[in-house]
Amino acid sequence: MEDSYKHKGMRRSLVRKLREKGIRDKRILDAIGKVPRHFFFENALISHAYQDKAFPIGEGQTISQPYTVAFQTEKLKVEPGNKILEVGTGSGYQACILLELGAEVYTIEYNKVLYERTRKFLPLMGYRPKFFHGDGSRGLPRYAPYDRIIVTAGAPSVPNSLIEQLKIGGILIIPVGDSERQQMYRITRTGERQVSRETFDYFSFVPLKGDEGWGKG
Repeated sequence: MEDSYKHKGMRRSLVRKLREKGIRDKRILDAIGKVPRHFFFENALISHAYQDKAFPIGEGQTISQPYTVAFQTEKLKVEPGNKILEVGTGSGYQACILLELGAEVYTIEYNKVLYERTRKFLPLMGYRPKFFHGDGSRGLPRYAPYDRIIVTAGAPSVPNSLIEQLKIGGILIIPVGDSERQQMYRITRTGERQVSRETFDYFSFVPLKGDEGWGKG
């Protein structure tokens, strides 16, 4: 795995593009500038690694568009030391960004093949979140509560299980909608039974699988 001067230059170009698109948090831009996204691509496809677009990674999943990763992360308001649950490990790229921001990351993946692949691969890059395989739509109650929860797949509604696993003052970012398009929601738990809800732009994610997502599959 080589991270050459050329690759670093491509990352700088990507960071400039994200800044132009409205990403303002310097810590997030710096994190994206550090994580070698081309490591997630086969050699023949490396030219796609620093384009601002999603790309298939197998198993019907994608590595998210860098702008989407930056947008979700910015809305999550990550602070160093935050305990974060990521629902949908996928390629592991989002988890790397969260780790670069100083978070303690718990990440759960529904697809066993992706879970095994990413669990073995990220440590080779020097990134070590806590990996789990299972139904992320139900969260990971064993390690709750969390300061932040980020969902990287489209949900039909906001799972109650995830809200219940937030600390008071904790934030959940989740795309909600149908199978074609979802609106980004930010849910802040303001009390034991109170939440505030904000909505942002529309995106297109792969479906959230599981009991509180789109079911099994």
